[in-house]
Amino acid sequence: MARPDKAAAVAELTDEFRSSNGAVLTEYRGLTVAQLRQLRTALGDDVNYAVVKNTLTKIAAKDAGVESFDSLLEGPSAIAFIKGDPVVAAKGLRDFAKANPMLVIKGGVLEGKALGSDEISKLADLESREVLLAKLAGAMKAAPQQAVSLFAAPLSQAARLFAALQDKLPAEAAAPAADEAPAVQDTVEAPAEASTEETAAADS
Repeated sequence: MARPDKAAAVAELTDEFRSSNGAVLTEYRGLTVAQLRQLRTALGDDVNYAVVKNTLTKIAAKDAGVESFDSLLEGPSAIAFIKGDPVVAAKGLRDFAKANPMLVIKGGVLEGKALGSDEISKLADLESREVLLAKLAGAMKAAPQQAVSLFAAPLSQAARLFAALQDKLPAEAAAPAADEAPAVQDTVEAPAEASTEETAAADS
């Protein structure tokens, strides 16, 4: 890759890190183009699942202030950049990995906090923002006083998720609120339909 192209790729990756509220690093060795397409579809428009080059990603992560990926960037790497509900994204990745064991979830970052693969699994067990809002609506309709207590709970998405992960609470005990985040398009370099790079080792 020519130097100007590398600089542009680093800048784009850096922007993805900075504009996303979370990112999950995976290894996709052995997955086909069709399987990667299926994964992107399953994750939806709020997640940009992009195949990345390790050397360029290390530079971009450092520029964006993300240090937790350095030791994990080995082998064929792809990152799920999340701009929607991180719980939904974590569920999508976990469920796909169960059906396709070649997808390995290596770690992630959420609102600047490093997450291990086990913490991402716990994140996937939490209730999504949509479910929590539905419960809130039901509480408001059935019991106003219950709704007041729900509104009094922490409203920060990050606070809810971090508290649940730290205390190792099951989904039923997660604090009931989350902030909304915008959608993201698949903008970072991704393999072409007939590309063989999906199954080849990434640049180290």
